[in-house]
Amino acid sequence: MSSEEQSKIKQLARQIKNNPGDSFSKFALALEFRKGGEFKKARILFEDILSSDPEYVGVYYHLGKLYEALDHLSEAAELYQKGIQVAVRQKEQRTEKELREALMQVETEMEERSS
Repeated sequence: MSSEEQSKIKQLARQIKNNPGDSFSKFALALEFRKGGEFKKARILFEDILSSDPEYVGVYYHLGKLYEALDHLSEAAELYQKGIQVAVRQKEQRTEKELREALMQVETEMEERSS
């Protein structure tokens, strides 16, 4: 991990420490962890956002993709379905479309594995 990435992680961690309810900073930090291959840390942060701020629509796609990477396909599919409901409520059409596409891909993969 570069010193620039470490600095960014430290800055985001400070922001979260000063404001534990800051979903945006948690989300940004989770993305940094995922990018650095620290999936467990990313998952903890994404799941924390999901439980404390379930209307934070961006978390559904990224946590779902992380579940897919960890081979938790049914959990990913369930998450995409919940995210679609949130996106529809918030009239976030682009996010809804991305979630529907991700759901279709994961369902196809699940079907292929079961046959």
